Amino acid sequence: MQDERELIQRSKEGEGEAFGLLYDLYLPKIYRFVLFKVNHREEAEDLTHQTFMQAWEKIGTYVHGDFPFSSWLYRIARNLVIDHYRKSKPTVSIETIEVSEERVLSYEPSNAARLDLEQEQAAVFRAIQKLTPSQQDVIIMRFVDELSLKETAAAIHKSEGAVKLLQHRALMNLKKLLRDGTNS
Repeated sequence: MQDERELIQRSKEGEGEAFGLLYDLYLPKIYRFVLFKVNHREEAEDLTHQTFMQAWEKIGTYVHGDFPFSSWLYRIARNLVIDHYRKSKPTVSIETIEVSEERVLSYEPSNAARLDLEQEQAAVFRAIQKLTPSQQDVIIMRFVDELSLKETAAAIHKSEGAVKLLQHRALMNLKKLLRDGTNS
């Protein structure tokens, strides 16, 4: 944590190498979050790049005591995704998304087991896409990127209680979608 504060301070002073280390640290999580939201690799890459460009441009406005740096990055990414959807209509169907090997658990199952796992993961992914945008944000941040309640609350401008409620409702909705099989 102290190292992160030092990197942030050095970045505020214009040191690109320090910001590069922050970039390396947070790029995978921010990219994964954006990819879940836009469902298209090239768009996710562009929006992730824009997230870090804005962060670099506005690093001087970040105040460490307000909320964690990761929450600040998620907030920028979330706002860019919202703007992206305001400007354009999505054209990629969820059914065309391939579940990559990265989403499969790290053991080597048989082909039949791998296919079952991929189908289950695709069903969960489709179900997540049917949640409200706020519920999607909470599920991705809490369970995919493993952010704390506090970090998630800061990223989406809500109280921790509101995040808990959103999380509960999202999980209930996911359970119903998966049980009813309406996500296929």
